[in-house]
Amino acid sequence: MKMKNLLKAALRSLAKNKMRTFLTMLGIIIGVGSVIAMLAIGQGSRQSIQSQISSLGTNVLMIFPQASSTGGVRMEAGSSQRMTIDDLNAIKDRCPSVAYITPQVRTSGQIVNGNSNWRTSVYGVYPDYFNIRDLKLTSGSVFTMNDDRSAAKVCIVGQTVVTNLFGEGADPIGSFIRINKIPFEIFGITVKKGQNAFGQDQDDMVIAPFSTVQKRMMAVTYIQSMLASAVSEPKIPIASQEITEVLKAKHNLGPSEDPDFTIRTQTDIANMATATSKILTILLATIASISLVVGGIGIMNIMLVSVTERTREIGIRMSVGARGRDVLLQFLIEALLISLIGGFIGISLGVIASQLIASILKWPVTISAESILMSFFFSSAIGIFFGWYPARKAARLNPIEALRYE
Repeated sequence: MKMKNLLKAALRSLAKNKMRTFLTMLGIIIGVGSVIAMLAIGQGSRQSIQSQISSLGTNVLMIFPQASSTGGVRMEAGSSQRMTIDDLNAIKDRCPSVAYITPQVRTSGQIVNGNSNWRTSVYGVYPDYFNIRDLKLTSGSVFTMNDDRSAAKVCIVGQTVVTNLFGEGADPIGSFIRINKIPFEIFGITVKKGQNAFGQDQDDMVIAPFSTVQKRMMAVTYIQSMLASAVSEPKIPIASQEITEVLKAKHNLGPSEDPDFTIRTQTDIANMATATSKILTILLATIASISLVVGGIGIMNIMLVSVTERTREIGIRMSVGARGRDVLLQFLIEALLISLIGGFIGISLGVIASQLIASILKWPVTISAESILMSFFFSSAIGIFFGWYPARKAARLNPIEALRYE
């Protein structure tokens, strides 16, 4: 039989039992739709995390004091207070792969403006912080190193702080606020950045000169952490190695000794977050794929029933010249049609479901051509795989015994 005739025969057979055909397709429809939606959620989440990590800054390296040992007892991370301005200056002078570097201290403060108040984080940094984090201002200007040397009481505020203290759309440049009862003049307002990869509001902060926060607000002499930027992305590992060598030399640590500090790079964070998101995507897709397998089992079951019901028909076809290959192809095409039509419907439902998730739940979703092609391929493969056994069984029927079948 020609392929065209086989296709027509398969369509007629499926059309005779529309409800049964639809119910058989349902497993494939649900499976393909679920895979499309789950992959869209996973890929969207991964891209969202990557963009949020990019918002941390440009080629960022974060340097923290490592856990120290006291009397043989390992203290918690950050318990060491050995990082000083001398360490920072040594890095600045002896690490050519480092473009910018700033010390960083952080505290929290109650901010008051008239009858309004708001509690937020206060960061003490150098002006280079804005280059490292790629922070832009909507208005005003950045404080200078002269402001840091004089511990000037000036600050840059985020949009969340402005909204809660002055109201939506206000321009408080030049206004004074009190942070823990200390008056600060607002020099500038940062561009809105939203939440970062860790769910923190990047606009809910106050940035002030390092010395001002360190001396006037915290009354400490150490640096909590340092933030640096490599000259380029390929130079990040080199910059990390240079910083390690300089700080170990400054802290009188030998080459074989463990460092008393930790360096985390933007690349490390991105790789860790991407790996976690990738595992989650694979897990979701695997769970959704179970529906495809169940759908395939449904196809096999119905095709076996169909072979039994049409045994006499198969015997008649063979008696008038149909070969076993023709019978096999007919039943295989029926299984493939069920799978492909179900796959097309499932892809459409998966795309619609992804769009609904994005609009209703506000989750990031990304529908890629690769996920659609993969779903189409798997639905076709399932039709062939689970349809092969019933089709082979039909092709091997003895024509004489098939004609006798009641």
